[in-house]
Amino acid sequence: MANLTRRYVSTAMAGMALCLASQAFGATPTPSCATDPASRQLDFWLGSWAVGAAGSAPNAHSKVYLALDQCMVVESWDGGRGHRGENMLAYSADDKSWHGLFVDNEGRVHVFWNGKASPGAAEFTGPSSGSDGASVINRVKIVRISTDKVEQIWEKSTDNGATWSTAFRGEYSRTGP
Repeated sequence: MANLTRRYVSTAMAGMALCLASQAFGATPTPSCATDPASRQLDFWLGSWAVGAAGSAPNAHSKVYLALDQCMVVESWDGGRGHRGENMLAYSADDKSWHGLFVDNEGRVHVFWNGKASPGAAEFTGPSSGSDGASVINRVKIVRISTDKVEQIWEKSTDNGATWSTAFRGEYSRTGP
């Protein structure tokens, strides 16, 4: 009788554990990137752009579009004179943060693991090394100026964020949707 009671209790406990586990794993499905407001915070940047320094004629081009079922923002850019790159940015529902990877055809790779965005603005930071091997913090800001203007500022710090120098400041002017 004791063995039978133990078997019933063990079976009941296993059943409860399976029930609770299925509720825990199935209760909160991840929303689609297409409808998740956090994933849509960079949509202001989507489109085709002419890029130049503030106040000067554009000399570069950029196309920003969605990929992977609208889960990733991709900027494909041509800086002129053969310099090209791709920037991939995505919101992680797991850690509630934006992440990015910037790569160019000259072998530069920058990873941004700390990103924040709100409708109309985003900021990404991540470490790299300078040509002399020194630690560098990179910070990229993307800011909506108007429906047809966006500014991107890339800054670098070699003193752990105490001071920043501007490496790139581009004004994006919309040329297409």
